[in-house]
Amino acid sequence: MQFKLGINTGFAVNRFSEPEDWIPIVGEELDLRYAQMTADMLNPDLPGDLRSRYVKRINQLCETHKVHINSTFTGGFTRVNHLAHPDKEVRKHWIEWFKKFADMSADIGSESMGSHFGIFTQKDDQDPELRKTRRQQNIDGWHEIAEYAKSKGLKYLTWEPMSISREQGETLEEARKLQEDVSRNAPLPIYVCLDVDHGDVMSPNPQDTDPYAWLSNFAEDSPLIHLKQSSMNKGGHWPFTKKHNEEGRIQPQKVLSTLRDSYKNPEFKDVTLLLELSFRERQPTDSTVVEVLKESVAYWRDAVPN
Repeated sequence: MQFKLGINTGFAVNRFSEPEDWIPIVGEELDLRYAQMTADMLNPDLPGDLRSRYVKRINQLCETHKVHINSTFTGGFTRVNHLAHPDKEVRKHWIEWFKKFADMSADIGSESMGSHFGIFTQKDDQDPELRKTRRQQNIDGWHEIAEYAKSKGLKYLTWEPMSISREQGETLEEARKLQEDVSRNAPLPIYVCLDVDHGDVMSPNPQDTDPYAWLSNFAEDSPLIHLKQSSMNKGGHWPFTKKHNEEGRIQPQKVLSTLRDSYKNPEFKDVTLLLELSFRERQPTDSTVVEVLKESVAYWRDAVPN
């Protein structure tokens, strides 16, 4: 098993919006070779000609700065019901949206595309029969998208287990069941993009909020890992700074050894570890983003050399 260190572009949203800004930060200032680009950076719903011009700029800059966008993902603006929406027409729109996202992902050379699975309304989540129906509609939607993504040359899709029942996959048991159900008869492999800071804090099972239990249980399903510093106070996408590392539970060597010990899937020749850090639009935080990112990369660099 080989590990690659990369970054999710959540840090750049509305802050470094142009590819001429964020790609040099990734490739030069952070000296990272891999990125996961979120749909917040280039919305697939933009007119096709405008999207194409941005894709051309992104590809040219990635070549110049030696950055490979090897995965794409939804972001903060797309943390909505999408494929689990109660309205059939709304779900249909989002299926078409994801197909355009697959087009864009293929055009920038990405191997995969991913998202949270789909978010239930409170009403749907609290009604067992309605939840069951919505869940199956959600799975069917992903299978339709997977069929299209396969035709565009993507190698796999990913979904991210979250932290509450409405957002799905909130416990080890629920995440495993959903992974099995969505993978069954899927036209393209569907894997997990695992986040070390997720899990239901209300669960009676302490393993459901243990990042190493998640890593151990889903190593064979997760070619992508979202990294941020994690404590029992799951209050934010904490960076790997001295302050947060003192009380945080995420230690690079322990993460890597847990994955190696649990590795079973021969399909995964490498795993991409992605810093998924976001920052509030407040000072001084807003002005120190790149500095904090550099410190976070340095924390991981000994464990995952360039």
